[in-house]
Amino acid sequence: MKNQQKGLNYWLFLLPSLLALLLVVIIPFAYGIFTSFTNFDGFKMAWVGIDNYLQLLEDRNFLESLWFTVRFSLVSIVLVNVIGLSLGLLVTARSNALTNFFRTAFFVPNLIGGIILGFIWQFVFIQAFSAISQVTGWEFFNGWLANEATGFWALVIVFLWQMSGYVMIIYVAFLNDISNDVLEAAKIDGAGAWQTFWRVKFPLVAPAFTISLFITLANAFKVYDLNLTLTNGGPFGSTEMLAMNIFNTAFEQYSQGYAQAKGIVFFLIVAILTGIQMKFTQKREVDV
Repeated sequence: MKNQQKGLNYWLFLLPSLLALLLVVIIPFAYGIFTSFTNFDGFKMAWVGIDNYLQLLEDRNFLESLWFTVRFSLVSIVLVNVIGLSLGLLVTARSNALTNFFRTAFFVPNLIGGIILGFIWQFVFIQAFSAISQVTGWEFFNGWLANEATGFWALVIVFLWQMSGYVMIIYVAFLNDISNDVLEAAKIDGAGAWQTFWRVKFPLVAPAFTISLFITLANAFKVYDLNLTLTNGGPFGSTEMLAMNIFNTAFEQYSQGYAQAKGIVFFLIVAILTGIQMKFTQKREVDV
């Protein structure tokens, strides 16, 4: 009887969370899968089977948005982790009065909402860069949000500024966990700064790579707010990322069934990539 009461209490305690998961995640996800096989436009619905998925293969805007998102994600993931690890090494190299200040300063951009952050950098790229161009005469600073190439790098720069400090905190946690005895042993063996980093610190922070790559991969693919405020997909949709393409399909073209099909494909792409990434990085942890 006591064990039964304990089991009942256990499930009663979990019930609110399970209900929230069911109502907020599982049911909407299942409904989204169903809707992706219809031509739902917000008012009427008819079954179309796999037509929406077949249409994706010929949808030039969707494929271009997907390719732009993949390129953005690959560049951002590499640079965010390189910068985040570099900042982590910088703020853990020495402990002094400025260490906590720099940690906070590097982390603060992550606390700013994406919409606000986008408008701040929109001012920088349009107003500040134009002023610099007028003073210096350098055309390099003109029209950064007006073409695909510089628009791409504008999105990357803002994403790096937002995410690098957050990733830094993850690396700092693992770097601080490295035993001083291990570092002293490496120093006694004659290892220099580079050798200590590559042979000692780098392998020991392997779990941080698993976490950081997962976070940056998921966030890079899901970028919408920065895309909206910086370029709004322009010029002529050349900087439209996948999340914006799906949103526009659903709420501007009122083709929500088709947008759901895009969303399911988007989900599968991110799930497969993160699964591969987790398996690869966790394998490295085991090897270490």
